[in-house]
Amino acid sequence: MNLTFREMKPEDADAVEAVEKACFAIPWSRESFWKEAANENTCYLLALDGEKVIGYAGCWISFEEAQITNVAIVPECRGHKVGTRLMAELIALVKARGVTAMTLEVRPSNAPARALYAHYGFREAGVRKKYYHDNGEDAIIMWNTKL
Repeated sequence: MNLTFREMKPEDADAVEAVEKACFAIPWSRESFWKEAANENTCYLLALDGEKVIGYAGCWISFEEAQITNVAIVPECRGHKVGTRLMAELIALVKARGVTAMTLEVRPSNAPARALYAHYGFREAGVRKKYYHDNGEDAIIMWNTKL
């Protein structure tokens, strides 16, 4: 695998939508990613194998805080530390923009994601009841306040 990272541009929306559809029951639309890439208050980072987009992570930035919106790796590339490296790159990128704390929501059933976030210092801070629309699953709120 020839893994590299770069920030998402609006023209990447089709490739990111394909990753989204491979990963989530209720995927965001291509238009959503186009808008996110064009927004100066967001930070979306792509993971590429050569020229192919195999994953992405994104967040909204408000002053010194970032809200992670999505982290996705295509199923065939999971288990190869792509997510680990992608999170490290995303954290470095937002820290360079002045972010000192990050938050996210994650499914209690998503043990690999929870372990990844814990590895980067995220701690459980609460629960959002029936957060996920596809099955009514709660979301665990996690924070890292010491980037």
